[in-house]
Amino acid sequence: MKLGVFTVIFQDLPFEDMLDRVKSYGIEAVEIGTGGYPGSAHLNADLLLTDERKRDRFLAAIQERGLTISALSCHGNPLHPNKELAREYHEAWRKTVLLASKLGVDTVVGFSGCPGDSPDAKRPNWVTCAWPPEYLETLEWQWQKVAIPYWKDEERFARSHSVKIALEMHPGFLVYNPETCLKLREHTGPNLGANLDPSHLLWQGIDVAEAIRILAEQDALFYVHAKDTNLSSRNVARNGVLDTKPYTDWLNRSWTFRSVGWGHDASVWKEIVSTLRMAGYDNVISIEHEDGLASVHEGLSKAVGFLKECMLTEPPVDAWWA
Repeated sequence: MKLGVFTVIFQDLPFEDMLDRVKSYGIEAVEIGTGGYPGSAHLNADLLLTDERKRDRFLAAIQERGLTISALSCHGNPLHPNKELAREYHEAWRKTVLLASKLGVDTVVGFSGCPGDSPDAKRPNWVTCAWPPEYLETLEWQWQKVAIPYWKDEERFARSHSVKIALEMHPGFLVYNPETCLKLREHTGPNLGANLDPSHLLWQGIDVAEAIRILAEQDALFYVHAKDTNLSSRNVARNGVLDTKPYTDWLNRSWTFRSVGWGHDASVWKEIVSTLRMAGYDNVISIEHEDGLASVHEGLSKAVGFLKECMLTEPPVDAWWA
C-alpha cells in the first residue's frame, strides 16, 4: 500500500508548487479534483483532453517528483433535481472519465447523487426512515426512475474507457453504506464499486473492518480515503448521531471530522489497514484532510506520521512457522 493525498487542500497553490508541497510530506500519490464540490484548481479538463502536449507535461511534472496519480475525483450530484445543476455535474463527470482514460488513471471517485422526491422537486431529498409510507414511495422512485437508469449508462461508459467508478459512501446521497453501494452495483454492473472513507461510516455506527470484508467479498472495494471522525459521547447520548448543526459547532455536534488518529486510536486504524491487506487491497490510502481544529500543515503532517506507523508497505512473508 502507498500513502496519498487528495490535493484539494492545496487548492490555493499552483499545480507544480502543490506537487512540491505534497512531496515534502513523504507522500507517494496524488488524488486530483476535476470538478463538482471540490473544484478543479489543479487541472483544466477541457485543455488536457484536447492538447496532448499539455497532457504530457502534466504527467511529466508528477512523474519527475516520483509521484503517481491514484485517482481523479469529481464529487458532484448528477441526480440533482435542478436540471441545469445536474447537467453541469454530469458533464464534469463524463469529462473526468475521458481524462482519466487518456492519463492512464484507472479510478474516478465521486458521489452517487441524490434526486428530489418527484419530477417536480427543486432540491434533493435524502430519505432516512421508512414511515410515514410516503418516504418509501419516494425512495422507490429515486432508485428505479432516476439512480439506476443513470448509473447503468455511466457504468457502461466508464467500462468502455477502462475506468472504474469508486462511489464514496456518503450520507446525504443514495449510496451511503455498503448495502446501498452493492445494491446500485447489482443493478448497474461490476465496474461500479466503493470508495471507502471511514469517516462517513464511523459516525453511522458501521464497523469499518466489516465494511471492508463485505465490499471485498463482492470485488467492490476500489479505493480508500483516510479521514477520521470524533464522536462526542456526551452529545450522542443527548441527541443521537443524526446532526444538522454546522460543522464548525464543535462543542455541540454529535460528531466532527478529524485528522486521522484524532478520532480513533492506532488500534482501530491498524485493524483497518490489516483488514485491507487481508482483503487483497494493495492500492493507495488517500488522506482527505477536513479537520477544522487543525491547520492544513499540522493536520496533514500528523496524519502522515500516524498512518506511516499503521500502514504495511512491504510484501508479507511466507508463513514459515505454519
